[in-house]
Amino acid sequence: MKLAVFGATGGTGLELLRQGLDLAHEITAVVRDASRLPAELRTRLDVVEADVMNPDAIATAVKGRDAVLSAMGTRERGPTTVHTSSVASIIEAMTRVGVRRVLTVGASGMVTDEGDGPLTRYVLKPLIVQRLFRHAYADMAASERLLRSSDLDWTIVRPSRLTDGGRTNRYRTARDLNLRGGMNTTRADLADCVLELIGDRTSVHHVVSVAT
Repeated sequence: MKLAVFGATGGTGLELLRQGLDLAHEITAVVRDASRLPAELRTRLDVVEADVMNPDAIATAVKGRDAVLSAMGTRERGPTTVHTSSVASIIEAMTRVGVRRVLTVGASGMVTDEGDGPLTRYVLKPLIVQRLFRHAYADMAASERLLRSSDLDWTIVRPSRLTDGGRTNRYRTARDLNLRGGMNTTRADLADCVLELIGDRTSVHHVVSVAT
């Protein structure tokens, strides 16, 4: 498949690049600074330096792609629009050039539901995690609303707390529901899950939770 990857220089983005290339996908990495990509990857990719927040700048990068993957994120704890602004731009660019399939990375911590155990649902998430990351989660929630209101074939993938462990090949998933006991997700497992879901039409217009 021909893929465009945003957020390609982050931990999850790099895993998407490495695993996608190993699967023989043709990948365009859209980055602000190409020098942040490892040299061994740059030679195997099409690299486009562009501002993801500008749909005019990224339209060429997504044109002709089979799917667009976004692993955009921020480490800031204060108010942010990274997710909202990037998703709005990606939606506009994809709509212009007629590309429909998009997968974005969110976070399971932003939502509590019956999939969570009682301690997680009523204590850990609302009293600790959602307060700590309230600005990032508000931004993610707004970006998800944009996706849901679009005409694109979207899938939102929500991992639990991300770690740098390797691929385990034993992660769990659930659709439109959190995973009980799913406390951590390795970035490698997350990337594997996202890449597996690209061609899974049954995941279109669904949220997929993933945990190692």
